[in-house]
Amino acid sequence: MEILYEDNHVIIVNKAPGEIVQGDKTGDTPLSDLVKAYIKERYAKPGEVFLGVVHRLDRPVSGVVVFARTSKALERLNRMFANHEVKKVYHAIVKAPLNPPLGGTSCEVANPKGALPQRGSGEGAVTLHHYLTRNTQQNKAYAYDAPRSDAKEAILDVKSLARGDRFQLLEVHLHTGRHHQIRCQLAHIGLPIRGDLKYGAPRSLPDGSISLHARSISFEHPVSHKPIYVEAPYPDDKLWSALTK
Repeated sequence: MEILYEDNHVIIVNKAPGEIVQGDKTGDTPLSDLVKAYIKERYAKPGEVFLGVVHRLDRPVSGVVVFARTSKALERLNRMFANHEVKKVYHAIVKAPLNPPLGGTSCEVANPKGALPQRGSGEGAVTLHHYLTRNTQQNKAYAYDAPRSDAKEAILDVKSLARGDRFQLLEVHLHTGRHHQIRCQLAHIGLPIRGDLKYGAPRSLPDGSISLHARSISFEHPVSHKPIYVEAPYPDDKLWSALTK
């Protein structure tokens, strides 16, 4: 377990792919229990350790996860997340585009062949605007281009940071927080995340992970009000290293 930041009220860790944030029906030890054990040992805490789960990442996803060490921090962080006062940046690896980058500064629907503006090329991010439904039995979301009575609006911004021969690195900023939103919306435009069989990737990765990483998070500290910015190192993977060097 890698600690990225900690104080009396907040602790932030770099979740490894495959870890679960909170206990579920699998019975596997969740990251929250590992953090509790760490706090208990490091600070010689007697009795039960308080730890509030503020948000979650899907099991195959890696990166920044914030926990609250006090009830005051938990209440305020929950409110901040609900009010979109926390900025999260995700990086994802998808297939390389088949055609040149899009022109212009933005568009409402990305090119289905996967051409996205690159950082430093003078173009802005592409905005993906869809409507998502959720199938709880399949634990899967479905995206639609038009509104539906059973769907929730899903909006994100995405741009290409780097390209290789077969893959490209994307940066994603969420405007809404829907179930599997990044995975579903990227797959809907023909760019399933590397290793994500559930959303159409051609093959899985050996460890069962997908190449989606919660790269950074920034927010105002819930108690001290100082600005907090935390960045999570990438997974130990040759392709991550090649695209981010």
